[in-house]
Amino acid sequence: MTVSMSCRWQSSFRVRWSLAALAGLVCQPAQAADAMDTLQVHGFISQAWLISDDNDLFGPSSEGGGSYQYTELGANLSFRPHPDVLVAAQVLSRRAGGEGDDLQPKLDHGVIDYEWLSNTERRLGLQLGRFKNPFGFYNQTRDMAFTRPGILLPQSIYFDRTRSLALASDGISIYNEEYLDSGTLRLQAGVGNPQAGSDLDGALGLGESPGSFEGETSYIGQLLYEHEEGHVTAALSAADVEAGYRNGKPGPGDGTFHFQPWILSLQYTEELWSLTAEYALRGIQLEDFDAPGRNTDTTGESWYVQYTRRFQENWQWLLRYDVLVNDRDDPSGTRFEAAGGGPAYTRYAKDLTTGIQWRLHPQVLLAAEYHAIEGTGWLPASDSDTLPEKYWNLFLMQASFRF
Repeated sequence: MTVSMSCRWQSSFRVRWSLAALAGLVCQPAQAADAMDTLQVHGFISQAWLISDDNDLFGPSSEGGGSYQYTELGANLSFRPHPDVLVAAQVLSRRAGGEGDDLQPKLDHGVIDYEWLSNTERRLGLQLGRFKNPFGFYNQTRDMAFTRPGILLPQSIYFDRTRSLALASDGISIYNEEYLDSGTLRLQAGVGNPQAGSDLDGALGLGESPGSFEGETSYIGQLLYEHEEGHVTAALSAADVEAGYRNGKPGPGDGTFHFQPWILSLQYTEELWSLTAEYALRGIQLEDFDAPGRNTDTTGESWYVQYTRRFQENWQWLLRYDVLVNDRDDPSGTRFEAAGGGPAYTRYAKDLTTGIQWRLHPQVLLAAEYHAIEGTGWLPASDSDTLPEKYWNLFLMQASFRF
């Protein structure tokens, strides 16, 4: 797993959490030379262009020239101050719409990883710091274009509109791998505070209110089984996430956000093709707000089926159908619209996607992708006064480089 670190880009490239300080917690001076021998530094940059016929995604994509406001830059490093200890971090700058200031680097995740047991039967250890949440198949590697099956991940599961909440937590995570005759069984579980950014405020309709959400003690875990060297992979992910809304007066007052997702993931892989499916139930509660209309309790439902086909050594084709329902008791959104909440199609999304990737070089990836979409359930919150369209099309192209 690649891990990351938050900071500001400055001339001296200072970081909020110094790697040297981390190493000092686990490394004696006599070991410093050996640790530097294990130092690895990598990075990547991705730039995309998007154009849509009606609704905007990641900038003014529906305007004449489309949008170039989807950029990802990252730099990561790791080293071993001790054979059983890994210190690793990655700085990530990401813009998904908005101004250039959004590219300010952040600590995506960064950990001290201590492996206290490793043999032919099992591997056991813990991570301390900002760890990537074990969430479905792709959450822990979602930052890098080379690890994604397409330009966009299935938005019904891997939301970009509330990306910060799912991405990482500050705390402690333990992992255990059991090497069985038939395959490998992995367990990862963590406790910590999730990152509740401004995207969560906007997604819950509180973007213009005076307060903001802050992550509180939450729990997440995943059980994953790989059969026959990865031909069949199955995983179950679950979490109990909490964030408090503070300083919300005047306005809705203070309140609490609860999020309880369950995700079942299945994948079958052959040499030239893979079939992947994931299904999620998402319990969402807003409680304790002064305004009664702000307190809600819903269960959302999501699923997708995805086929990827590899050919000509360096090419991959993607076909995916992705469905999101924000309230499984009102899947079409008709009750939401009847109550005056807005158009029914803002409560769901159905996305048929096809795309292609070309690995021009081991360090260069080119990709193109087309989406035919009904509904706007996963569309990020917009400042526009114009209602989104029910049916819309999206086309993306992306170039990525890694070192």
